[in-house]
Amino acid sequence: MSARPYENILLPVDLGHASSWRWALPRALDIARMHGGRLHVLTVIPSFGMPVVGSFFPADFADRARKEAEQAVAAFIRENVPEDVQADGYVAVGTIYDEIIRAADRIGCDLIVLASHRPEMKDYLLGTNAARVVRHARQSVLVVRS
Repeated sequence: MSARPYENILLPVDLGHASSWRWALPRALDIARMHGGRLHVLTVIPSFGMPVVGSFFPADFADRARKEAEQAVAAFIRENVPEDVQADGYVAVGTIYDEIIRAADRIGCDLIVLASHRPEMKDYLLGTNAARVVRHARQSVLVVRS
């Protein structure tokens, strides 16, 4: 009996922090190559939360932020994903762990590969994004410790 292949692999990244992908990206690439899978790179722009917060930003801020994030994800893929791995980029807006789970479902991913820092006591009480993804995702999740 052979293992089911991972055909669609989601790699959430924070483009402002290499620690969010430095160790996870090589693992995701290895798995994609091994299974002939496609890599889906996702970055999440946190939402403003309350509408009053959004009123402090220019009217077109959200559109500009999304466009810049899309360009940054495309550049990330060009610079970090070798040509032998097919990759697509995505940008979502909202709560990080919710958007990771939604994207994995929407894209039809069978594996989420994400980085996580070493847990501290506050993380055990409040839960990190990685912990929430592990608890709530329908997909298998590989957590790569940084």
